[in-house]
Amino acid sequence: MLWNNSQLQTVTLGWDFYTPVFLFVLLCAMAVPIWAAIGVAAVTMLIMSGDLPLSLVGEALFSGVDAFALTAVPLFILTGDVLVRTGLSRKFLDVAEALTCFARGGFGSATVIVCGMFSAISGSDAAGAAAVGRMTINRLVESGYPRPYACALVAAGACTGILIPPSIAYIIIVLILGISASTLFLAALIAGFAILISILLNNIVMNTIYKYEGGGNFSFQEWAARLGRTLTSGWYAFLVPGIIFYGIFSGWLTPTEAGATAVVITIIIGFIIGTLKWSDFPPMLVSSAKVNGVILPIIAFSKPLAEALAIMGVPQGFVFAVTSLTNEPALIILLMIAILIAAGCVMETTPNIVILAPILMPLAIEIGMHEIQFCVMMITALGVGFITPPLGLNLFVVSGLTGEGILKIAARAVPFVFFMLLVVLLIAYLPSLSLTMLPDNLK
Repeated sequence: MLWNNSQLQTVTLGWDFYTPVFLFVLLCAMAVPIWAAIGVAAVTMLIMSGDLPLSLVGEALFSGVDAFALTAVPLFILTGDVLVRTGLSRKFLDVAEALTCFARGGFGSATVIVCGMFSAISGSDAAGAAAVGRMTINRLVESGYPRPYACALVAAGACTGILIPPSIAYIIIVLILGISASTLFLAALIAGFAILISILLNNIVMNTIYKYEGGGNFSFQEWAARLGRTLTSGWYAFLVPGIIFYGIFSGWLTPTEAGATAVVITIIIGFIIGTLKWSDFPPMLVSSAKVNGVILPIIAFSKPLAEALAIMGVPQGFVFAVTSLTNEPALIILLMIAILIAAGCVMETTPNIVILAPILMPLAIEIGMHEIQFCVMMITALGVGFITPPLGLNLFVVSGLTGEGILKIAARAVPFVFFMLLVVLLIAYLPSLSLTMLPDNLK
C-alpha cells in the first residue's frame, strides 16, 4: 500500500521503545541466544507500552510458527543432511568437475557450481559451506590455490544457499510478509544465478592474474566423453533438484510438498545404492533438529515483537523519518542497502529478516519499489553478510574445517564481496532482474 501525507505522521518514540532495543543489543553482546534476546525485547516493549495484554504473547508465539509453509524448513535441512550421508553431493561435484575440466581454474569453477547445486536443495549457507568444504578445500590446495583463497572461494560459493530458491531465507520472508512463495522463488532465480556467475567470473579473473590452476588440456571429444561417463554414472543424483524445481515452478507441488518429496526420494536412492543405513537416521535427524531448533524460536518470538512495533507505529515512523530527509528514491535505496549490509555483518539472516523486513518494506513501497523486488534485494544484500566479519557465518564454518584464520580468509573474500555488491545494486536499480520471470498480472 502507499501512504498519503495524512498517514505519514511523526511517531514519537519514548523509553517504551528505546529500553527494549537497548536490552536486545545488550543481550546479543552478552552472547545470549538471539531468540531469547528477541523475546525479552518483545515482552519488555509490551509491558512498558501497555498497548497489548501480555496474555496474548503465548498465543502469538504459537501462531508465529503455525504455518504449513514453515514445515518446508526442516524438510529442506533434512534433505541436505541425507545428501551428504548418501554421497549424492559427491556426484554433484563429479558432474561439475566434468563440466569445467577443460578450462583454466576448472576445479575452482566446479567448486562454485557444486555450491550452487547443493544450495538449490538444502537452502542453507552453512550446510553448503561445510559439505562442499570437506570435499573440495584440500583438493583446491593441491591444485595450486593458497589455502586462505580456497576457503574464501567455498565460503563465497556457499552464499548461494539463501540466494538460489528454494531457500530457507525466502521461506521465512514469505511467512513474515505474507507473499506468495512460488512467485518469490520464481523472481529470485535470476538474482541467485547472477551471484553464482559473479563468483565464477571472479575466480576466473583471479586465475588469469595469479595462475593458481592450469587448464585441463582436453579436446572436445575427450571432454564430451568424460561428461557423458559422469552423467551416466550419477544421473540419479539429479532427480532430487529436478523434482524440487519442476514441482515448485510447475505449480504441482508447494515448497513444503517439494521438500517432503525430496527427502523421500533421497532416502530411497540412498538405500538402493547402498550408501544409507538405518543406523544413519538418528544422527541425521539430530543434526537437522539442531539447525531447525535455532530457526523456529526466532520466528516464534518475532510475532509478538512485530505486533508491538506495528502498534507503536514504528514502520510508519521510519518511513516518515527517512522521506523527511530525502525524497530521492535512489538515495533511499542506497540507505536500505547500507542498513541491510551492516545488519548482515553483525547478525544472522533469520533475525534480520524478522526484525527489518516489516520496517523496511513500507519504505520500499513508499518509493515505488515492487514488494517482490524488495524481497529479492533484501535477501541478496543479507547474503553478503555470510562472508563479512565480524559474524560471517561461512567464514567461521570453513575456518573450523581447516584451522585457517578468519581474517586471512576474510581478506581473500574481499573481491567476492565487491562482485556480490555489484549484483545487489543491479537488483535494486533494475526492477526487470526481479520481475522479468513473473506473469504480467503480478508485475
